[in-house]
Amino acid sequence: MTDQRTFSFVKPSINTTYHIDFDWWKTHDANWRVFLFSCLCPEHQGLFANQSNEFFIDWVDPVTAEIIQVDGLQSTLMDHCAKQDSFYSTQTALVDAIFRVFLANGNTPLSPLELSDKIGKPAETILRTLSGSQVYKGIRPCR
Repeated sequence: MTDQRTFSFVKPSINTTYHIDFDWWKTHDANWRVFLFSCLCPEHQGLFANQSNEFFIDWVDPVTAEIIQVDGLQSTLMDHCAKQDSFYSTQTALVDAIFRVFLANGNTPLSPLELSDKIGKPAETILRTLSGSQVYKGIRPCR
């Protein structure tokens, strides 16, 4: 999944925060649900195996108490599967590990420096990967 970034006057640093821009990802990759399905734990892969369409569930924002509808697959992945100890390891490929860290932390923005602490890769390598001309799995700087 690739896309050219728009020109910016701000050069990202190891302190620039990133997150998964799900809206961007959904519009740039028709297979995004297939990839999310592959990240599910075996228990939930079985439950979602016959689910061919999106379905939404009610979710309560813990800060505002607002009830919003969210994608059920994405929610299950982030609220359960991403919390499993085996969800990612130091052997996981760099972009996959970064993506999985964001899933595990509820997509809270993190900098390459913070990501480095979690996945054991150099912050400079993470920065070069995320700030290049390609957008990987919707991982983009926060605005």
